[in-house]
Amino acid sequence: MGAELAADPLLLGGAGLLVAGVICAGFAERLRAPGLLLFLGLGMVIGDDGLGLINLSDAQFAQTIGVVALVLILYEGGLVSSPSALRPVVGRALVLATVGVGVTAAVVALAASLVLDTSRTTALLIGAVVASTDAAAVFAVLRSAPLPRRLTSLLEAESGSNDPMAILLTVGLLAVAEGPVAPAEWVTFGLRQLVGGALVGLAVGWLGALALTGSRLGSAGLYSVLALGIAGSAYGSAAAIGTSGFLAVYVAGVVVAARAPRQRRALRAFHEGLAATAQISLFLLLGLLVFPSRLPAVALEAGVIALVLVLVARPLAVFLCLVPFRMSFREMAFAGWAGLRGAVPIVLATFPLTAAYDDGALIFDVVFFVVLVSAVVQGFTITPVATRLGLRAEPDPLADVTRIIPLDAAGVDVVELEIPVGAAVVGGTLSRFPLPGDARVTAVVRASHVVVPTGGTVLTAGDLLMIVSGSGRDLDEDLRTWLSGSLAVAPRGQAGGDDVGGASDSEGSRPCASRRRPRR
Repeated sequence: MGAELAADPLLLGGAGLLVAGVICAGFAERLRAPGLLLFLGLGMVIGDDGLGLINLSDAQFAQTIGVVALVLILYEGGLVSSPSALRPVVGRALVLATVGVGVTAAVVALAASLVLDTSRTTALLIGAVVASTDAAAVFAVLRSAPLPRRLTSLLEAESGSNDPMAILLTVGLLAVAEGPVAPAEWVTFGLRQLVGGALVGLAVGWLGALALTGSRLGSAGLYSVLALGIAGSAYGSAAAIGTSGFLAVYVAGVVVAARAPRQRRALRAFHEGLAATAQISLFLLLGLLVFPSRLPAVALEAGVIALVLVLVARPLAVFLCLVPFRMSFREMAFAGWAGLRGAVPIVLATFPLTAAYDDGALIFDVVFFVVLVSAVVQGFTITPVATRLGLRAEPDPLADVTRIIPLDAAGVDVVELEIPVGAAVVGGTLSRFPLPGDARVTAVVRASHVVVPTGGTVLTAGDLLMIVSGSGRDLDEDLRTWLSGSLAVAPRGQAGGDDVGGASDSEGSRPCASRRRPRR
């Protein structure tokens, strides 16, 4: 007698793959290597050409799962993007996402036509498929590299918005293979993809932010479910009217981040976990889809195409697009090097397969090899190249040291902030470094002991501050500014006082702006 269910082996196998993926991610972190490379390798090892543990030959199924995973990754990328950091780079990111993709596709197509014995349409398709950078790879690699915020924001915004152009080229070329397409159709389709996707993302993001800020759901978990529904609505609504769902879901995430900052902070952990799961699953799945035994046959030609992409096409596209914005040579050189390819080109490579295009298998194998070269050559060298160019920045002082919990019923945020080593406030008192706005320190946890704070409490590295703040402020920026020491108050005759917020007057109010002096 038994009680086995058909789903049991699937659940066990899926759980095992996720655990293996997490182990690979940890191993990649120690090696300073892109995790996507190990995930793809694991998929290839356990697939048909490897150990044969899992059989996957359905390109349509892989494409569907890939789209779902990319939606989760792009939405999380929008949620964690800082609207204030994105604003200065929007123009140049859009130029890279359109003109840059076109230039890259043309140069790679020329190389493919020279090294492959194939048709012009196939060469153009290879160029179109690999022309866009990959959000999953870029987000993962750049977040582990200490880079100036402007560069990171530019590359993330580009990778989040350049998929529509690559899709336009890929779908258009597949249509050309079936019959002539008028120039007006290209223009109409392109505008519908780009402008329509952006407008749908703005609309759904705005409505979603209203729903998040105006709802009183009681359970924090329901907010996460609502936010997930917003992501699905953005993609689904855009796809239903023939616009870019990928662009719409990224824009929706950015709008939610800007319009509902308190809820965004509460949702980040949930969506970061979802995005990590999607990333692992996506690259494992794509590794399963490829047949490694076919790669040696295209290795030489695909290797040449990959080198042309990395060393010629991408740098040329970046320089042509960014020179008018007067960016420094070092910044443009790094942006040219940091255009990683990953899941998006491989997912796009399934389009010719599912369309039964004659050279579909060749395109998929070449693109997969190009992605592997990009992951190895660029993924391993992002940080060394940034260091060589003198572009490394100090790590974000708020990374992994803060947790913000919104309490909607009370209209306040509860913050747990661990003071990092090297913060400017270390060694100062709360009266010397008052918290911004109406934020107040309610407790200091130090070496497992709770200290009731006063204005004279000296701050030390590793202190865990329990902070209460009224809603409506961008606490991320406030706390970052506070840790830098920019809100220091000029010393007076009597340090200390009893105000736990850092003020030293008897009524517990924060010193007025005229008495504050920035520390130089």
